Amino acid sequence: MNSRFRIFSRVLSFSAIVACLAASSSVGAEPTAKTPQASRAAGLTRALNRLVNRPDGPPGAIVIVQRGAKRQVFTAGDVIACKNPDKRHCGRARSPRPGDAMRIASVSKTFSGAAALALVSDGALALDDTIGDVLPDLPAQWHSVTLRDLLNHTSGVPDFTSSPDFGAAIAASPHTAPPPRVLLSFVEDEPLNFTPGSAYAYSNSDNIIVGLMVEAASGKPYTTMLRKKVYKPLWLSRTQLKNKARMPRPFIHGYGIGEDGSLDDVSTEIAFGGYAWASGGIVSTPADLSSFVRGYVGGALFGNAARDAQFTFRNGDASSPPGPGKNAAGLALFRYKTKCGTVFGHTGSILGYTQFIAASRNGRKSVTFSINTQAGENLIPALRRAQVKAVCLALGK
Repeated sequence: MNSRFRIFSRVLSFSAIVACLAASSSVGAEPTAKTPQASRAAGLTRALNRLVNRPDGPPGAIVIVQRGAKRQVFTAGDVIACKNPDKRHCGRARSPRPGDAMRIASVSKTFSGAAALALVSDGALALDDTIGDVLPDLPAQWHSVTLRDLLNHTSGVPDFTSSPDFGAAIAASPHTAPPPRVLLSFVEDEPLNFTPGSAYAYSNSDNIIVGLMVEAASGKPYTTMLRKKVYKPLWLSRTQLKNKARMPRPFIHGYGIGEDGSLDDVSTEIAFGGYAWASGGIVSTPADLSSFVRGYVGGALFGNAARDAQFTFRNGDASSPPGPGKNAAGLALFRYKTKCGTVFGHTGSILGYTQFIAASRNGRKSVTFSINTQAGENLIPALRRAQVKAVCLALGK
């Protein structure tokens, strides 16, 4: 099996640009004022430079930090349109832009959480509804798992991306994915890994089931409910979930990095909209993600009761890859306690991309942090340090 498929099987944690940016900064244009915020901005710029200059670092990075109406955009490195690893036949290098499309990986789980919690607020679903109640055709051994268990990864349902059969399916048909129910078939004969609610284990199967619950409760396709409950309320014009490998243009190309430092453009290798679906298949932009995380964390998409349940956290349960500071898991949301304060959001990692989004609880201070490679274990500590600098700039502490 191709190595990139093995990597994906292990980790799937798989509009216009806003017309006027209140303020912007980029690598090579560090603020000169000696205010604390200017110093923080300069520190973030240096951290992004260090990331893209590492041998295992991404070709490019883009960070949006917003405080109220003031938005700052930081970029480092390039978006390059290469057709092969030795960089021949490359398009003109340029900085990543807020309106460029990209795969958002497991940040997609916040979208499935948003759709499900909106239905909970509407009364169409309940957090204590079980798989047996809503999806009785799924394996009987999973029937006691609740929507709440799925949203905070305490279900015990085995992760379909860990199945060798899943990796083989991608290798055999990378551009044509099966229906979401078939993804679960890779683990449907397996028992639960533990009693629901008794432990935490990050599982991509959880959000596939959440998406199917949304469909069953609403009687409409999951993509329709995303548009109705998430995209339209938050004016997300370049966010989509489609079962295809092709990316909407313009987009941030995602890369695999060879041992010799060569770049392999993997942006369109796999139909992630199908193979990851509600767990990691959404394509969005830095600008759309900034609007989304502010609304999602700030309470714009569902009522207070659902939001209060969402903000009940399990200490020490980390997102994948781990975000900055000390992690704790809520319902389709993680809490990140840093030296500068606490933010709430999600991370994501998929072939070609690594993501982090977060906001203060009222949604007014936010960060989106995107790089165009899947961060390896050696890169993650440096990435988390850079994410802390972005959080500190957002919180102003």
